[in-house]
Parts: sequence; C-alpha cells; structure tokens
Amino acid sequence: MKQHIKPAEGKLGILIPGLGAVATTFIAGVEAVKKGIAKPIGSLTQMGNIRIGKRTENRNPAINEFVPLAQLNDIVFGGWDLYEDNVYESALNAKVLELPLLYSVKDELESIKPMKAVFDQSYVANINGVNIKKAATKYDLAMELIADMEQFKLLNNCSRLVMVWCGSTEKYIEQTAVHKSIQNFEEGLKSNDDQIAPSMIYAYAALKLGVPFANGAPNLTCDIPALIELAKQTNTPICGKDFKTGQTLMKTIVAPGLHARALGVSGWFSTNILGNRDGYVLDNPANFKTKEVSKLSVLDEIFKPELNPDLYGEMYHKVRINYYPPRGDNKESWDNIDIFGWLGYPMQIKINFLCRDSILAAPIVLDLALFMDLAKRAEMCGIQEWLSFYLKSPQTLEGLPPEHDIFKQLIKLQNTLRHMMGEDLITHLGLDYYQELVDSM
Repeated sequence: MKQHIKPAEGKLGILIPGLGAVATTFIAGVEAVKKGIAKPIGSLTQMGNIRIGKRTENRNPAINEFVPLAQLNDIVFGGWDLYEDNVYESALNAKVLELPLLYSVKDELESIKPMKAVFDQSYVANINGVNIKKAATKYDLAMELIADMEQFKLLNNCSRLVMVWCGSTEKYIEQTAVHKSIQNFEEGLKSNDDQIAPSMIYAYAALKLGVPFANGAPNLTCDIPALIELAKQTNTPICGKDFKTGQTLMKTIVAPGLHARALGVSGWFSTNILGNRDGYVLDNPANFKTKEVSKLSVLDEIFKPELNPDLYGEMYHKVRINYYPPRGDNKESWDNIDIFGWLGYPMQIKINFLCRDSILAAPIVLDLALFMDLAKRAEMCGIQEWLSFYLKSPQTLEGLPPEHDIFKQLIKLQNTLRHMMGEDLITHLGLDYYQELVDSM
C-alpha cells in the first residue's frame, strides 16, 4: 500500500552548520545546475534510476520522477559559520571550484551570509573564529538557533526546513548520563554540561522545531538516546553519521567483493593526506580519534571476523590521516591490502585514490537533504537507516549492527522508496522467471 506523502509544495530551506569547503561546493553546484551550467553528477536523486517490477517489464524511472522530491528551483540555502565571509568569499577561500564557475553564480552566493555560530573551542582545538554566539547557557544558545531558523523560514518564505551538519569533526566523547534522556539533556543545556557538544545543540534546536537533521561528521551528535527520544516526540527524521567519501567509499566497494568470494585478508593499511580545514582539524589527536573510530568500524562489520576466523580473524587494520597543506581539498589516499586465496597463497591489492573530498561530499548533502525532507513528509520519524548508503558510520537502533556493504545499502534505499510508493520490493531472487518457463513446458 502506498504511503501518504504530503506534496513538496513551497520552498525548502536547507540549513547548514559549517559553511566551509563542503557546504560552499554543494551550494555553488546546485546554483550552477539550476542555471544549466553543470550537471549534478554523483547525486542519485538527480541522476539515478530505480527499477520497478520485473526485469522483463523494463520500467526504470528516474528517482526524482518516481518519488515526490523537492525541486532544485524550490531550494533556498542558509547556515552558520565561525567566519563572517559570505558563501562566495568562503568558496574562494576553499579553492575547490574553478573561478569561472564561481563567477557564474557569484550573485547567488554573495547573498548567503552566515548566521553567528555556536562554537566551543574545547571541541575543535585547531580553529577559532569571530562570528560566534555568546549566551549564558547552552540552552540559551539553542533558543537562539531556534530563533534563527524561524526567522530564516519567514524571511525566505519556506514551507519546510532541513538541517545537514557540514561542520568540523569534534573531539571524541562517549555517552554519559546527560545523553540518556531528553530530561537529562535539557537540564545539561541549562547547567552548561561540558559533555554537550555544539553539534548536539544544533541537533536539539532542529528537532525541537521538527526539522530533520542529518549528521555529516563522525561526532557523537544525534546518535544519543536523548535526541532519538526527541525525534520521536516531534515526529522528525534523523540520520548519521560521517559522509561516505574517499577512502571509506573505496573500502565499502572493495571489501564486499573480497568477502563475497571468500578471499582472506591479513592486513589493510590505509593512509591519507589532505590540506583543507578538515585536515587541519584532524591534525589534533582528540579530533582524529573521532574520525578513526568511524573509519575503523567499516571492515569489521563487512568481514565479520567472529564468523570467518580463518579468513579475517588475524586481520590487522590501520588508518592514518596526515595534514599536508599543499594538497588542499584534493585528498589522496593509499591502501595496501594483503589478501590470500586458495590454499592460503598471498596476494596484494594497491589502491591510490586521488579524489576531491568536497566534490564527493556535495551530492551526498543534496541527496540527504532531499530524502530527509521526503521522510518528514511521509511521517517517517526517528532513525532513517535506509540512508546508510551515504554514511561511513550509519546510525541504527541500539544493539542493531549497521550494514556497511554499499551494495546492500543501495538495495535497502531503493526498497524503501518502492515501499513508500506501494510498489513490490525486489529481492533479486529471479526464480519466478524460470518457474514460469518450466510451467509453460
């Protein structure tokens, strides 16, 4: 049965904490696509198709024609940042996009000026800024964010909002008592509990207003009981965490293939160099640990060494990220994979991925924003695990292991869309074709 989905009427405001390289690349790209200057490569919502029914029926509509997504021309942008630069100035500083493209959307980008950000330098030691909110308590800061969102919605004549965190990676923290319930959390906001990170304040403010929240960094943010509880109270979708770009994207493509063929892995060494603001932040050990935990979990969940000790029980996995300013946003990753096959004979795989971090992340921001808005209109609240496809460390219910295999993640995403629209789910079993053939003989 088809779900009731409210139509995507009016403007959708996409609000972004952190108007740095990823956010400005995303915004400039959407504006360029609107003008017909470029194509939204990498975005499933804009370029992808979905199969409906049997293979023999040859029904493969575009995803944005199959489900009622917001149109790009109905999107407006806003956000918060530590620096006062407008989005055009910030994009120039990021040095991701070429100047002719930026010039073509200069007017649109200059009109987007950052609101004052919530910031705590103890969570991101390597950077600081001047465009920062000041208030007596973290609760007051949350109320200021709520006021920002309400004013943005009014001034831009938006019918709906969605928030996607594109800010820096915060230092590593674990859940404590303040994160266990919304009552504890709100008391912690009022008492300035130091275990409440800035990203959590943004997520709280969004969820209080019923605004969907997607976490694009590996921070502990909306994946705490308090904010999951709040998401359910306000009937609001949440998802996280950490945009799946670069090296981890390669791991979730290659590792499932090795596992599918029952090939063993004795070691996987990964190292990266990058020189953008994200790299500078991760040069601090406390912030790197947050990223490391996110990246290390991927292979264990794919290979499941406890189930396959002969193949993966002795696997050594190491991840390194090195800040290297000359590289800028053009991250380079190297993977050395020591594998073994029939009778234990060793082999090696080498991957050298010269990628562009923000170019890979920008379409993820677009898809998450549009799909989270769709989920809200379809009254799907709480954790949206079907969006794991886009994330390094997918959020799931407590006790439920995440699925990291990108191909299984895609099947989950597509079947969720089919379910929304009342279409049959596709199992790829295929036996019915042959059974019909047998029956006809």
